[in-house]
Amino acid sequence: MFDNLVVFVNRFDEINEKLFDPSIVSNPKIYADLMRELKHITPIVEKYKEYQQVFKTEVEAKEMLDAGGLEKEFREMVEQELSDSRKQLEVITDELKILLLPRDPNDDRNVIVEIRGGAGGEEAALFSGVLFRMYSMYAESKGWRAEILNANETELGGYKEISFMITGDGAYSRLKYESGVHRVQRVPETETQGRVHTSTATVAVLAEVDDVEIEINPADLQIDTYRASGAGGQHVNKTESAIRITHLPTGVIVECQDERSQLKNKDKAMKILRSRLYEAKQQEQDAKLAEERRSQVGTGDRSERIRTYNYPQGRITDHRIGLTIYKFDDMLNGSLDEMIDALITADRAAKLENTIETQE
Repeated sequence: MFDNLVVFVNRFDEINEKLFDPSIVSNPKIYADLMRELKHITPIVEKYKEYQQVFKTEVEAKEMLDAGGLEKEFREMVEQELSDSRKQLEVITDELKILLLPRDPNDDRNVIVEIRGGAGGEEAALFSGVLFRMYSMYAESKGWRAEILNANETELGGYKEISFMITGDGAYSRLKYESGVHRVQRVPETETQGRVHTSTATVAVLAEVDDVEIEINPADLQIDTYRASGAGGQHVNKTESAIRITHLPTGVIVECQDERSQLKNKDKAMKILRSRLYEAKQQEQDAKLAEERRSQVGTGDRSERIRTYNYPQGRITDHRIGLTIYKFDDMLNGSLDEMIDALITADRAAKLENTIETQE
């Protein structure tokens, strides 16, 4: 396995040399691509160099012991050093295996998050608002930017559906695990008997894609305009600024009414459409690798119930990995790292196990 790591070291040196080339520095796209590649291979190169250093220590300690003639205290010290080196090598080897797992090519992308109220009527719409706030606060804690693309608000302040973009380095790599059905158990504000109700909201996390990655023939689009509607205020206007785009070959429909400008609404709607078509294309490819995906935590299926938010007991449970967290308010206020880190760890472990089985 480690013979191949020399390739990363050579590429690391090559990229660093290119970054001093004026012709590279003056080309923003090439420079950004090289910096992105450097960011990904740097941890591998650093870990490999650490491996080499510890391996050298192990070899030297073993040679000294094999040569013999050491005083008792010094020999014991060298034996301890040999033992420590071997333990370190085991840990570093496991870390390298994880670093060498195939990367999700979408991990560096911005994301479009779509939240829709499911079972539960108004209560589901209110829960959609809770999830939107949670993700917005998480984005803020990461230094990312959240921008609403489309929102269908209810009278009580919830959302029948809301789409928003989160722009930031590595947004997809962390938020992709949020796709699926989120279930809430709580006493609704409208409930007079104090009974706990169960409602759901569906979350879809889509990778933002560029125009060149998904070619859309204008002839395949049916674009309709209409007046924005909603709970009132800024969501309602007297001009036909709202946009509905239908992609005729697939039947995918996207609506956007959040902006007063028809042009801005169309631009946002096209972003969502490209991301949905890209996701559909990926799902088609993933279907060919169904067995592999079954062995991973993955990004979850939209129809799969992935998490329960239980208000009376103050707990949040992720059903994919069986993890329950009691930091209820913290999570709803955007502290998602503990949950997401656990999902990433479980996903890597599953992929690593699948890789080992495939090699066997």
